[in-house]
Amino acid sequence: MPVTLRSLQVAVPDTVLIQGEVRDVFAAQPGLSALAIRLIGAAFNSSGIERRFSAVREMSFTAAVEDPDFFDPDSRRILNPTTGTRNDVYVSEAPKLFVEAAAAAIKECEGIDRSDVTHVITVSCTGFCAPGPDYRVVRDVGLNPSVQRYHLGFMGCYAAFPAMRQAKAICDAEPDSVVLIVSGELCSIHVRVADNPDSILGASLFADGAAAAIITGRDLGPGRGLQLDHFETVLTPVGEEAMAWTVGDHGFDMILGSYVPRIVDQHIAGALAPLFAKDRSLEDRQFRDIDHWAIHPGGRSILDKVERRLDLDAEQLEPSRGVLRDYGNMSSATVLFVLKEIFDRPESEAGERVCGMAFGPGLTVESALFTTVGSHQ
Repeated sequence: MPVTLRSLQVAVPDTVLIQGEVRDVFAAQPGLSALAIRLIGAAFNSSGIERRFSAVREMSFTAAVEDPDFFDPDSRRILNPTTGTRNDVYVSEAPKLFVEAAAAAIKECEGIDRSDVTHVITVSCTGFCAPGPDYRVVRDVGLNPSVQRYHLGFMGCYAAFPAMRQAKAICDAEPDSVVLIVSGELCSIHVRVADNPDSILGASLFADGAAAAIITGRDLGPGRGLQLDHFETVLTPVGEEAMAWTVGDHGFDMILGSYVPRIVDQHIAGALAPLFAKDRSLEDRQFRDIDHWAIHPGGRSILDKVERRLDLDAEQLEPSRGVLRDYGNMSSATVLFVLKEIFDRPESEAGERVCGMAFGPGLTVESALFTTVGSHQ
């Protein structure tokens, strides 16, 4: 039996960040240079984002907090807590999103219940704790305590693809396996105020969320699914210093060079070549002939470069642009949000092809090919 993704659900925290409001608060912070204030306006206004979600309740800018760590409502100042304080939020809030998304994915998967799950793969790069989110999913969702658990940590925005690839390998070896993947990120806990463009760009893009998927080789009947066909990993010949994620004293330090979209533009077609070579049915087809594209929306400029370089039409990038607009960049969870947009489309028919792609530190390009199966009940 082919390995298929049979359920895909998402979860976000309660605090909503309206992009224009966040921009104005950041631009009003004391000590910023005139150049930084202009960069804040340009980054936020051109982001393609209207709203995002944060697990940091203080970032609502209206929450009543007795001893604030992230935002002081009286002075309207964004604070700069230590990495330990930031990670404390991850420890308390991230597991809730992991569990919510995981429980929803199991509930919505016809023919599967909690006792059927054999493996759990969790993905995250925005915090650390042990026992980790894999443990919390097993305990709080009520899975069998003998479930095999794996955690992919600190890989960045592309990590959902290695998780799906691992799930496929498990199911290829043991077709009766049921693998639960959960990706959860609290990017907003690392946001800070600074003059440097990397910090400004991160503040304009990053958000929090989680997504969970059920992947199995079992025959679960005619329900909707995505067949996992092929995966590929490519390291671009340049760009190692353009995208990085390191641990600092006041949060995780992000490097996201302004020339990342240019690197993507130059190397995306070559990065897709080995993936498409694995499928002879695509040998003579153009990129635009693929029905659906699930591109990780690392930023609007990246999506613009992908659309032009691959000669895609606007509709093919709408799932990615829609997720960017409504949720922002949630690192590894984001591309699963995009896949869900495609997965849930009622007009999609069985046999349509889907190409997914995400970019991360390295510069690493992860990609995958899927085929829609079944139909919506």
